[in-house]
Amino acid sequence: MKKIISNKSLILIFLLAAVMAAPVRADLKLDGFMQGLYGGRLDEKNPTSSEQTANESRLQLRLEQINDKSEFFGRLDFTYDGTRDGQNNDNYIWELREAYLKTRLGSHIDLKLGRQIMTWGTGDLIFINDAFAKDYRSFFIGRDDQYLKAPQNALRMEYYGGIGSVALIWTPRFEPNRLPDGRTLSYFNPFSGTIVGTGMGEQYYFAPALPPAKFENGEWASRFSRTVGTFNAALYFYKGFYKNPNGAIMTPEGPMPIFPKLNLYGASLRGPLAGGIVWLEGGYYDSRQDRGGQNPLMPNSSTSGLAGFERQIATNLTVNAQWQVDIMSSYDTYKAQQTGMHAYVRDEVYHLFTSRITKLLHSELVTVSGFVFYSPTDEDLYARLSTEYKYTDQVTFAVGANIFDGKHDATSFGQFRRDDNVYLKVTYNY
Repeated sequence: MKKIISNKSLILIFLLAAVMAAPVRADLKLDGFMQGLYGGRLDEKNPTSSEQTANESRLQLRLEQINDKSEFFGRLDFTYDGTRDGQNNDNYIWELREAYLKTRLGSHIDLKLGRQIMTWGTGDLIFINDAFAKDYRSFFIGRDDQYLKAPQNALRMEYYGGIGSVALIWTPRFEPNRLPDGRTLSYFNPFSGTIVGTGMGEQYYFAPALPPAKFENGEWASRFSRTVGTFNAALYFYKGFYKNPNGAIMTPEGPMPIFPKLNLYGASLRGPLAGGIVWLEGGYYDSRQDRGGQNPLMPNSSTSGLAGFERQIATNLTVNAQWQVDIMSSYDTYKAQQTGMHAYVRDEVYHLFTSRITKLLHSELVTVSGFVFYSPTDEDLYARLSTEYKYTDQVTFAVGANIFDGKHDATSFGQFRRDDNVYLKVTYNY
């Protein structure tokens, strides 16, 4: 929900009313932050039209009211984005990230309605059963971690009882992942067979059409969870679409990318072990439009599994490691379809290893962090490096880098190998 700010004076009226009400209502809390984020790319051969990956000033306002029966929460971002061309005032953007009402029905059911950010599953930046929208454009340029999760309008109902908890979520309008679109971050275009960006022409601005806004195209997600000993166990189900447009249909103008239909069935387990935390998670991706793997323009079904472990190995030093395996169904058919098409052919079994290292220094005022994704089968990697200094309780400085590499242009991280960037971020919390 991004709009030009000049056309949304109603939002300003709402905020003024909230500020005026704050001194009167003791249960009303208003806070937020101001932030500047500035980043530049390291690869001169990047085909996008700008050398900047970030040049933005951001104001976030958070409004919260809690009483005995209900809770209202709102989070609104105003941003000036200097990487845009400024046509039609599109430098000025606002986004309503959250605006929901949460209330209790009886003694066992919670109801949450409105714009909200949702997450579940056990992985650290690996999402198997979490089929909610992600914002990888924000993730790859150094915005705060909260911006990895994209908001969506949804109705969430959760039951708490002796058998455990059951959550049911309905999103009436499909919400896709936010992917690099060629403006500040380049990407691999399978139809042209190369890494592209808007510096090569506006036809490489990537904005695939969403599924039609019909009731049957809404998203459904459910989770059953309960404690088993010292572990938390969960079962998951999702009915909707792949979050990336990794399918296509033929049109008179040529192939057009689409979001294929998806069912997802999964389970997870997380708990303490050997002085640390261990997690296991798995899911079956049922590609509803190509269950037999016969359509080369649609993704094959697959089974994905994850194992992870985290432990503090020294004072203020925490390390974790994860291993993900993804097994493609009907692989022989897929491989035969790709032969002679000059396309990248992945292995039947895909492996991904990750590790996060976090060190706190100088009375925990400095946080040094590194997170690395590496796939030995795709032969690509992605490293997120950052150092954050808490100057005061309100002011924080951060510097970081996003580094990509890969042998093949078409792999998950190899397609972004022209997008290496560094950034500086200053945040004032109030």
